[in-house]
Amino acid sequence: MAENVTKGLRPVLTPDQISDKVRELAERISDDYAGETPLMVAILKGGFVFLSDLVRAMAIPVEIDFAQISSYGDETESSGRIRVIKDITTPIAGRHVIVVEDIIDTGRTLKHYLNELRARGPASLKVCALINKPERREFTPDIDYLGFTIPRGFLVGYGLDRAGRFRELPGVYEVPDEG
Repeated sequence: MAENVTKGLRPVLTPDQISDKVRELAERISDDYAGETPLMVAILKGGFVFLSDLVRAMAIPVEIDFAQISSYGDETESSGRIRVIKDITTPIAGRHVIVVEDIIDTGRTLKHYLNELRARGPASLKVCALINKPERREFTPDIDYLGFTIPRGFLVGYGLDRAGRFRELPGVYEVPDEG
């Protein structure tokens, strides 16, 4: 079944590579926040898979919340228009907040949302990203906890999608150019 779904896609990260990196990131965050209960904010929809695995591998208590911010819609290229579709509901003033992203591409969406969160007075605000993709970078955020840097390509799987498809794949794949 999965073979039919991945036909034509180029494997980039295996489930084992992802699992090993998630455990490593969880250990680092747990060490950095020992004695604290950080708020983990997943950026939906793609960040939910990463967040789920990450928090289950952590050795400290955490709280979670979700935000949905869009600049893509159903396209493979960012529209440049950033919309906060769903904001977090947890007050963050004085809290340690870690924004969990599946992928950082242009950086525009993350910059926009980090600025909104900073205005709410968190004690600290850090970024944890599974994938850094600098190919089309316009804003270079500080990525405090980084899984992988993948220089280019349109990626799907492990929460990443193309027009809502492929999120369920346990690995990360590149969609070949259609042009």
